Amino acid sequence: MAHLTKLTDTYTLTNGVEIPIVGFGTWQTPDGEVAKQSVEAAIAAGYRHIDTAAAYGNEESVGAGIKASGVRREDLFVTTKLWNEDHGYDAAKAAIDTSLTKLGLDYVDLYLIHWPNPIKFRDNWQAVNAETWRAMEEILKAGKARAIGVSNFRQHHLEELAKTATVAPMVNQIFLNPSEMQPELVAYNKAHGMLNEAYSPLGTGKIFAVPELKKMAARYHKSVAQLVLRWSLQNDFLPLPKSVHAQRIQENAQLFDFELSHHDMEVIDALHGTAGTYTDPDTATF
Repeated sequence: MAHLTKLTDTYTLTNGVEIPIVGFGTWQTPDGEVAKQSVEAAIAAGYRHIDTAAAYGNEESVGAGIKASGVRREDLFVTTKLWNEDHGYDAAKAAIDTSLTKLGLDYVDLYLIHWPNPIKFRDNWQAVNAETWRAMEEILKAGKARAIGVSNFRQHHLEELAKTATVAPMVNQIFLNPSEMQPELVAYNKAHGMLNEAYSPLGTGKIFAVPELKKMAARYHKSVAQLVLRWSLQNDFLPLPKSVHAQRIQENAQLFDFELSHHDMEVIDALHGTAGTYTDPDTATF
């Protein structure tokens, strides 16, 4: 288990880059003042790891929030992701430059391929991913990203990528929460040196209605969100909670003054399907 004492404790990726154990998610955070202020609030609350994506449409505001925070660039860990339209060697190399310009940064700390099998390339996703990954490796080498990885990749996508990759993905960011633990994929990622990053760690909000979690949270004198994020950390996942409310952002960072018992971890592990399951990348319509 990672050192679980504070928000800025880190996991170490296979290339030695350190990544803070909790990230601030910005999926579904509207562009403009809301995204800017929520990123500022997160950094003020102690987050040093910010996660965005080209597809979220808020890279400029996230960048503005980073700038406004006054925290030195080298003290922050910033992730963005390559969108489905931009797969392929040339398109990927152009896409990182667009993202960096929008973010107002010289480099990101982590660059991910967002989805493995976009509808646009479904007939030959294997070859397109190989070319995309070749560009990712060059982006890494050029210092435009300090680490590279994937998101939403299943085992067969990863096995296909491994045939041509010279650098293995360092992270697989997937839908991970008590409702969807993806145990086989999590084990595969771990065995292949990939960190399991958990997006929608709170099941896009549905997790708050699960009666067992409400009861347990009351027993720990914690919110359901705090309970579930702590569970995520104790599973060696890296959760990316998202909120636009300063109070919640602070609350979601307060995970280090309690520990879930082995029994309670098992109770939470058994909640499969209570708050949605992952989207199959091979049938997704985008």
